[in-house]
Amino acid sequence: MTTLADLAELVRAPAALSVPGDVIAGAAAAGALSPRTPALAGASVLLYWAGMAANDWADRRLDAVERPERPIPSGRVTPAAAVGLAAGLTAAGVGLAAAVGGRRAVALAVPLAATIWGYDLLAKNTAAAPAVMAACRGLDVLLGASGGRVTRALPAAATVAAHTWTVTALSRREVTGADAKLPMRTLAGTAVVAASAAVAVPRARRATAREADQTGARPGRTGAAAGVAAVLPAVLAGWYAARYGAAQAEVVRDPSAGRVRAAVGAGITGLPALQGALTARGGAGLLGLAVAAAAPLGRRLARKVSPT
Repeated sequence: MTTLADLAELVRAPAALSVPGDVIAGAAAAGALSPRTPALAGASVLLYWAGMAANDWADRRLDAVERPERPIPSGRVTPAAAVGLAAGLTAAGVGLAAAVGGRRAVALAVPLAATIWGYDLLAKNTAAAPAVMAACRGLDVLLGASGGRVTRALPAAATVAAHTWTVTALSRREVTGADAKLPMRTLAGTAVVAASAAVAVPRARRATAREADQTGARPGRTGAAAGVAAVLPAVLAGWYAARYGAAQAEVVRDPSAGRVRAAVGAGITGLPALQGALTARGGAGLLGLAVAAAAPLGRRLARKVSPT
């Protein structure tokens, strides 16, 4: 009999802590933080879980050989239940986005859902896999920006997408291990990602009083407060780079499958620190800290349910 623990393992529930920060970072960048932002984040989590369930359904025969302990090959979840759950979560995610965000949110939620399924069913085992998964995360950031000026969130979307490319490229070698060149490339990518998150957006704008109430930013900050606001994105980006970078450096030293899986896990659970940096860069420093706080929590939960 399938239990909630089995379903949590199927959808890699703890990894969902890396998802709301996409929407929040996009909303902060676009000046679109509002009471509907948490609901859009919820829609994003539903779509993420749908992708995880669809992924295991698509890989059920391969997992029977390489990961027989996974919920489907072990018999704890039937293939029909997995694909049904994936479809239901997809419908719920798009429906929630439509309910709270209207047409502008649907215009991003539908392509996001299609890209997630396209990755699981078509692209995952091809050379296009990292780019397609990166597109999923980029669209997720833009979903958060759907209530504001979406173009302002494009740098944040590109930064998260680039991070996702590195994680996905590594994840393709979770079972076989990698050669040292791959983690060297992803490590270089991580350095670029961290640097881009730490640098202020050229056209950064001063928070209005209304936005200050929504984001925790203070309009017209000067002196010490302005200094903290300027430094915080760099601090959080440095934290992200140190954790994820160290894991990739271990893969360079020992490119075994176990080290690769550890680096992938670090990339997933470390993403909130990057999202926090982007949120802070968008003018919501306190909210950025809250987003980044999901990183250590995700690492603890990952010890109970694998995020990979």
